[in-house]
Amino acid sequence: MTAGYAAIVLAGGGGRRLGGRDKPALPVGGRPMVRRVLDAVAGASPRVVVGPARPDLPPDVLQVRERPPGGGPVAALAEGLAALNAEVGRSAGADAGSISGMDGGFVAVLAADLPFLTSTDIDALRRAAATGDHDGAVLLDADGRQQWLCGVWRTGALRSRLAELNPPAGQSMRTLVSGLRPQGVDRRELVGPPPWYDCDTEDDYRRAEEWA
Repeated sequence: MTAGYAAIVLAGGGGRRLGGRDKPALPVGGRPMVRRVLDAVAGASPRVVVGPARPDLPPDVLQVRERPPGGGPVAALAEGLAALNAEVGRSAGADAGSISGMDGGFVAVLAADLPFLTSTDIDALRRAAATGDHDGAVLLDADGRQQWLCGVWRTGALRSRLAELNPPAGQSMRTLVSGLRPQGVDRRELVGPPPWYDCDTEDDYRRAEEWA
């Protein structure tokens, strides 16, 4: 198990397939999805949420906005990593060695609409990310596809890849991940709602509420 890790939760997007509703704020089992994802990474420090300001998040959570607003997940990830860098700098008294040392760590990168993700899943991802020479670890869905926004990554690998894609706005996660080597983590043996399940449509959301 890695000694510690940070977390970035991507909570932007327009929710177009959900009628423009604020998807991360939608409750599943009586709790907003973004809060459920934050619960899964309660042990992370720092925790960053990227997206519109949300007054009801825990006080330790850093909130930033992607640039430009609506610039896509890669732009959001870049802003989240910048926030981590700034927070490490403040905590270390702006010591340059401490800031660069962040690149040797790990960061969970998660969509905000994963209502069934748990800390146990995060632990499995952390173990896999720290094994071998992979750039990180991501969950596999029921068809064996990698879920790029449900993973734990080596911070330095993400920073290096983002530097190659500058500027990040408008870039796709497929493009970002094409230059990385994640390990797939299969959790399909679990009983119950899958941890990689996300809520993109009304049917997805309705099913999540039924499961919850």
